[in-house]
Amino acid sequence: MYFFYFDESGSRDPSTGTADKPKDHLYVLLTVGMYERKWRSFDQAITKIKLDLIRRLRRDGLGKFDLADCEIKSNWVRNNFERNKSSEFLHSLDKGSLREITNTYYEQITRCNMVIIAIVIDKRYLHDHVTHETLHKKAYEFALERIQMYMRTCHPKHLAMIVMDDTSKQLNRAVAMKHAFFLRAGNQNMEFPAIVEYPFFARSELSNGIQLADLVAYNIYRAFKTEDPAYSHFRTLLSNIYRGQDQILHGIKVWPENSPLVGLIPKKLENARC
Repeated sequence: MYFFYFDESGSRDPSTGTADKPKDHLYVLLTVGMYERKWRSFDQAITKIKLDLIRRLRRDGLGKFDLADCEIKSNWVRNNFERNKSSEFLHSLDKGSLREITNTYYEQITRCNMVIIAIVIDKRYLHDHVTHETLHKKAYEFALERIQMYMRTCHPKHLAMIVMDDTSKQLNRAVAMKHAFFLRAGNQNMEFPAIVEYPFFARSELSNGIQLADLVAYNIYRAFKTEDPAYSHFRTLLSNIYRGQDQILHGIKVWPENSPLVGLIPKKLENARC
């Protein structure tokens, strides 16, 4: 079994606004996958650093926290205002400790041989009829395609489970219905026999995997938003983005295909591996 943790960066709103009031033109849906036997060492490494920091803060009289208080979100890490408003735990950390915990997350990607799949939607080139619902459905479809390709090519004896943030009953139901539709009917390109029946919904504050997906999603978003494929965090992630035996990078999909952002995807990478 492989666990694929999902998160997103940017807005599902398909509108890009007006010249006077522009809106964000990018949306990224991302998943980080790991083999089930890697999960325990991944989770233990993250939990250990969180418990160490909890003890330090308690020792220094800076607060008493539980693991559920120690959620990591990219926006909170990067934005002082959001961090101070939303996370007493992160607000209590000094810069060194904040860097220490985020680095621990990123280190697990290579240490646990994770695979990254990212769907980048350039809303500037969408048709007018696209809604927030159809935008997410298309991104999710592309993600399932690439998970199926990865499992079929690299791990044909295993299945893949989708793990997503437990946001609300309404949103969970919408995602589950999309998932069920694709598994029942497939799409014009393929069926999805490697993907299990329904997504597993977990609270993000309790799932280190979802928190990692949040951090990674922003780095992909940042590279494409600024059109800077040399962005250091993006370059570091490239070696774990899904690529086939042909060395072609299949793990990033830009849509629509007439978006100039397609040109930012490296054509091939050396030393390809599943």
